[in-house]
Amino acid sequence: MNAVCARLDLKAILMAELSAARRGAVEEQSVHGSTPAVVAADAFKSLRLPNHLTLDGLVEIVEVLRGRPIEIDVAPVLNGGSVCGLWLSTEASEIILHAVSPSALHRQQFILHELGHMILRHDELGVSAEYAESLFPNLNGELVRKVLNRSSFVDEVEAAAETLADLLAAAIRDSAIEPRSFERIFG
Repeated sequence: MNAVCARLDLKAILMAELSAARRGAVEEQSVHGSTPAVVAADAFKSLRLPNHLTLDGLVEIVEVLRGRPIEIDVAPVLNGGSVCGLWLSTEASEIILHAVSPSALHRQQFILHELGHMILRHDELGVSAEYAESLFPNLNGELVRKVLNRSSFVDEVEAAAETLADLLAAAIRDSAIEPRSFERIFG
């Protein structure tokens, strides 16, 4: 089996496994009112991440989960405000915009936070497109709904996304290319 077929098979398996888990996570958040920490931990476990993970590898996994490419770009307009990152979901792609930062760790955290929203399916919670369009009549109601979506559940939704971002950051940090002493000795 060539690498392309193996990757497609991996994508199909991942999509099937995650489909039920993500539907359950959205239902759990909206119906049962789990704590943000529990929601984030459950979502993290459902990803079944590889032992060696990079940010790029995680982006690929989330692209499979979401079924479309993820575009990541710097947005200087976000500098100096209370929002450091923004996720826009379109039919064609997922877009992450983040503030300018000289720190690679800060940039990674901004991106991981927005990936957390994607993994947690936060675009499926919140206000209707019609209501969003009434608030911003000059903008596409569905796009505004997706952005405002988080405003209805700000504390818990943001806490879940940030907790998941922290778990993802730890997974990336703990899977550094250089094996730790234990791994060098015991494999």
